[in-house]
Amino acid sequence: MKLFFASDIHGCAKSTEIMLAAFEQSGAEHLILLGDVLNHGPRNALPAGYAPVEVAEQLNQYADCITAVRGNCDSDVDQMLLEFPMMADYNLVLLANGRRLFLTHGHLYNGDKHPRLRAGDVIVSGHTHLPVAEQKGELYSFNPGSITIPRGDHLASYGLLEDNTLKVISFDGDVICSVSLV
Repeated sequence: MKLFFASDIHGCAKSTEIMLAAFEQSGAEHLILLGDVLNHGPRNALPAGYAPVEVAEQLNQYADCITAVRGNCDSDVDQMLLEFPMMADYNLVLLANGRRLFLTHGHLYNGDKHPRLRAGDVIVSGHTHLPVAEQKGELYSFNPGSITIPRGDHLASYGLLEDNTLKVISFDGDVICSVSLV
């Protein structure tokens, strides 16, 4: 099974179009959105191509394969435009090998602050707009970065889980960071 992760779209139609093309090309079966889907948020500059209604229309075409969680910029009004649920603060996904993915945006839970998890579980979050793929003690921490507003010197990026490896990949195809789940 291959999973595709994206976070912090912030209502940018062009970034969504690029992300969905990468999702299609990846062959992943599931698209996991880690929050901040439609709204740019009061702390962010309005991204070029800001078109939340268009983003909703683009994503709704993939509603049957999307799993999403709520970000700090997401609201009940945003949910009204989307055909998939995205108002849960977290979601726990069980993989076939028994490993669990704790999906969250990152503003409430993250790699440093999380509920009690089992050794080998993965905390998957966004929010910081910074790519992360690392083992932290007995857990793993993964953040695909942001497809619209990357921070630091990073490029816009997404994440993939394939063959027990989590990778953050820039849209020009370079692997920014990765971690093997052992």
